[in-house]
Amino acid sequence: MQTIQQEIDERTNLTSSNKLELLLFRLGHDAALDRAELFGINVFKVREIIPMPVITAVAGSPPHMMGMVDLRGQILPVIDLPGVAGCTPKTGLNILLITEYARTTQAFAVESVEDIVRLDWKQVLSAEGNAASGMVTSIARLNGENGDQLAQVLDVETILRQVMPSNDLEVDPERIGPKVPIKPGTVILAADDSLVARTMIEEGLATMGLPYIMCKTGKEAWDQLQAISAKAQTDGHTVHDKIALVLTDLEMPEMDGFTLTRNIKQDPRFSTIPVVIHSSLTGSANEAHVKKVGADAYVAKFVAEDLADALRKALRVE
Repeated sequence: MQTIQQEIDERTNLTSSNKLELLLFRLGHDAALDRAELFGINVFKVREIIPMPVITAVAGSPPHMMGMVDLRGQILPVIDLPGVAGCTPKTGLNILLITEYARTTQAFAVESVEDIVRLDWKQVLSAEGNAASGMVTSIARLNGENGDQLAQVLDVETILRQVMPSNDLEVDPERIGPKVPIKPGTVILAADDSLVARTMIEEGLATMGLPYIMCKTGKEAWDQLQAISAKAQTDGHTVHDKIALVLTDLEMPEMDGFTLTRNIKQDPRFSTIPVVIHSSLTGSANEAHVKKVGADAYVAKFVAEDLADALRKALRVE
């Protein structure tokens, strides 16, 4: 029988093979489709799963905010996930998913939890440009490439900002500090699968005075990097004349940020390009793996001045 530590190590080591574990759950009946669809969230974001406790309603709460729950002395906001997704639970909201996202902890109410499945990121395809709403970053094919069972992977970043919008200015030029100088003609190559995250990153990079190329997946960034390198070589240059730094998320369809970083650091053409990982997956285990794959820095989403500081250090700009 595996020990708890062995199970933790096994799950953590998934990041070395472009794999993930997805917690599958249902939110209830979708009136438009007349069925209950499967949804998913990365297990790394789930701290625990508990039966629905007593929830205290909070006066003046925004839509889909059910209230607060006291979990062993920690007060957490509870979000009605079926309400956000437009589903109607037939048996009620029975389960709370306690999740850690970036610098916050919150609870999502769901109807039922189905299973945990282990997938290759190649089985997870970008939902952008398809019929999926802005709350879905990707679609997981649960039975392999030709399988017909699909799960929608939710964009937690978008959901949290819809339900609990921040009143603070996201990108404050005064707090970010002076523009960040880089070699003329070079750009930041960035990758993130969340539309909300990409918008925030683009605003931050623009405020820092950093030109960029934005990609939606790790594979797209890897393909872009190789194409830029080939074009630079044809023109008598190197990739270092074109790319100053790679900024990548961790959770992305087709190729995750760990694999992208490892590919860059193991390729002699790219190995000296600084890589900064920018992710909502926080915690010591993930930070240890960031170092293991060779990333130059790790910063939690999303505080623009922290991102600016990490970029300055990686670019060796004082």
